[in-house]
Amino acid sequence: MTPFPRRQGLAALCIGVAPFASAASGTASSEAASDTAASQQALNPMVVTAALAPRTADQSLASVTVIDEADLRRQDPKDITDILRAQPGVDVSSSGGFGKNTSVYLRGTGSKSTPLLIDGIRLRSATAGNPSWQFLDPRMFERVEIVRGPRGSLYGADAVGGVIQLFTPEGEGEPTPSISLGGGSFDTRRASASLSGAESGTRYYVAASRLESDGYEIVDGEGDKGYDNTTGLVRLSHTFAGGAELGVLGLRARGNTEFDAYGSPGDTDYVQQVAGIYAELPITEAWSSRLTLSEARDEQETPVYSSVFDTQTRTARWENTLALGGHELIAGAEYSRDEVDSSTAFDEDSRDNTAVFTQALMDFSPLSVQASLRHDDNEAYGEETTGSLALGVALDEIHTLRASYGTAFRAPTFNDLYYPDDGFYEGNPNLDAETSETYELGIRGQVGLGFWDLAVYQSNIDDMITTVDTDGDGSVDTSDNVDRARIRGVELATGADVNDWTLRAALTYTDPENRETGKRLARRASRSLRFDADRALGDWTLGGSVIAQNHRYDDAGNEERVGGFATLALRAGWNFAPRWSTRLTLENMLDKEYQTVDGYNSPGRAAFLSVRFGE
Repeated sequence: MTPFPRRQGLAALCIGVAPFASAASGTASSEAASDTAASQQALNPMVVTAALAPRTADQSLASVTVIDEADLRRQDPKDITDILRAQPGVDVSSSGGFGKNTSVYLRGTGSKSTPLLIDGIRLRSATAGNPSWQFLDPRMFERVEIVRGPRGSLYGADAVGGVIQLFTPEGEGEPTPSISLGGGSFDTRRASASLSGAESGTRYYVAASRLESDGYEIVDGEGDKGYDNTTGLVRLSHTFAGGAELGVLGLRARGNTEFDAYGSPGDTDYVQQVAGIYAELPITEAWSSRLTLSEARDEQETPVYSSVFDTQTRTARWENTLALGGHELIAGAEYSRDEVDSSTAFDEDSRDNTAVFTQALMDFSPLSVQASLRHDDNEAYGEETTGSLALGVALDEIHTLRASYGTAFRAPTFNDLYYPDDGFYEGNPNLDAETSETYELGIRGQVGLGFWDLAVYQSNIDDMITTVDTDGDGSVDTSDNVDRARIRGVELATGADVNDWTLRAALTYTDPENRETGKRLARRASRSLRFDADRALGDWTLGGSVIAQNHRYDDAGNEERVGGFATLALRAGWNFAPRWSTRLTLENMLDKEYQTVDGYNSPGRAAFLSVRFGE
């Protein structure tokens, strides 16, 4: 998991070697070669989430997508899910834009089956089970890693469809200030500022942001629904002379979002927070050990429902990495505790989880092997053991073939287990965890300045947790392990960096079927396309994105059909002076009316303009 990992810096180091070489030779041809090397590295980036250790995309033996700082700057998303939508294997549904309830589905699995990590610290609601994606400001992050496929043997509960990790910036170089101001449609105003740098082994990054929007009419006839968000971030680390490292991280977002409460106005005050401290010690040249202590909070208060749901998760993780020639062994232990403080009187308000895990990364070139195993013991739902095995073969200098098998589980939430009888729903303390097994076959190719990655997979999920009417009279529902699902899919990702063009495309086909009913799982599209194109023209950049998805169903019975859609976004950037730039984004250019949750409108045509000072 590696909170606040410096390991990603290896990618920047690889890119940086070539420019130093070109400076030494001073030739135009070597400068061109360095640009080529940088582009190739961007197309085959370093990934740390897939294997707890830095590996290039082809070496990771996983289906991965990396969205780097350049992508985030160019696309300037208002919401972190804007840049996740329709990426390979990713689907997003939302009850409107600007801070409204949002679910992320990875490879057709449920919204509670995709862990979100921020610099290695997991953020989620222990009562609802899923993270509040909508409250995260994308300006606080410089990198997104999407790993598709089960990762239960590395990250424990809920990593059924995969894992998404957000990385905050790490300071380097001279003190560098940055400030950005902007605004646009729906009376939206944005401001952010940061300071970063490094000196004598100490690296720091401090940032703050503010977003306010009057919103738009999410539900027809119910008026505009506003949103505001204030976020602060502090990241600090120091490397000592002997190689030991100590670091701290704190990120806190708070604000208010308005919504329609079944015809009445409602709003929610929220807090999202992660904090952690870590120490890493090189015990020998081949053995390093890291201890991380962290806390994550999800707090929400909704006056219209007289409800307060505050959850926190405290975690201690000890991770050891041992280098054995061309091989690597990772082993460790983890303890976490969930606690709930709520206006709802849950039968239980805390639970503990203890885990041990190990992973072997073996290189028998051209064959590579990854094997991992983890055992979790949770006082609420019992013991679960998960494992995975991945094999990779470098067929030639261009193609890498991979095959994998992995198991995972989705833990029942506090709502699933302990929610008190309110006349409509009652939790079931006898629930077991959902379990899954996934088979995957993939091949990745990279030629010159282009790449492609094709994956096919099947996931079988047993003991799905489903709401049922136990007495058949439609009175009080509860949860039970009664359903099974089979999810099949094909993903194709491709891209190229050619002649100042940056091109990326993703095609996804998913068949998420409830095996008990034969129906498609709710709120998932089965087909999606994403195409991003940007071009550098001197001090200018021009680009656009096309996203298209077919229909989905809003209910388990597939009776409430939500139509498909296609949207077009355009963008332009201009570096008009040293360290000064401006950016214009035009979203939903064709003013497409569409929904991803029945009854809730997505934003129409919108324009946003910002001015930035800084690197």
